[in-house]
Amino acid sequence: MKTKFTGRCLCGAVHFNVTAAPVVVAQCHCEECRRLSGTGHSIGAMFPRAGVVIEGVFAEHSYQGALGATVTKGFCPSCGSPIFGRNTRAPDHVTLPLGAFDDAAELAVQVVIFERDRPHWDQLGPEVARFDTQPDWTPD
Repeated sequence: MKTKFTGRCLCGAVHFNVTAAPVVVAQCHCEECRRLSGTGHSIGAMFPRAGVVIEGVFAEHSYQGALGATVTKGFCPSCGSPIFGRNTRAPDHVTLPLGAFDDAAELAVQVVIFERDRPHWDQLGPEVARFDTQPDWTPD
């Protein structure tokens, strides 16, 4: 398993370097992750905190999680990209969103949490049209 990863926010002001193997890769459907991502779930890889270096200026937002822990989400204040998550129940670990990685090809979801909260629309059936790139159409 790969133990070196890099990533960044959309504007590049915040970036991270990882020198550790992931502990777990999880897809989460909780309300907070849905609101944070703007979609039906988030996907993140958890790493030992000692193996993660985050550089740049970032903002944080904290809230109480389902089991009473304090969850802190870090994001870029310029472009709004999520950068990391911390949880007081796992203080020696940090979770990084797969969408922020430069190359997450070796990472795959191992567990789905809050499956009971997955919205019905957060799945695609075979009848949904698919495009390899942005389709050339307008709403007119």
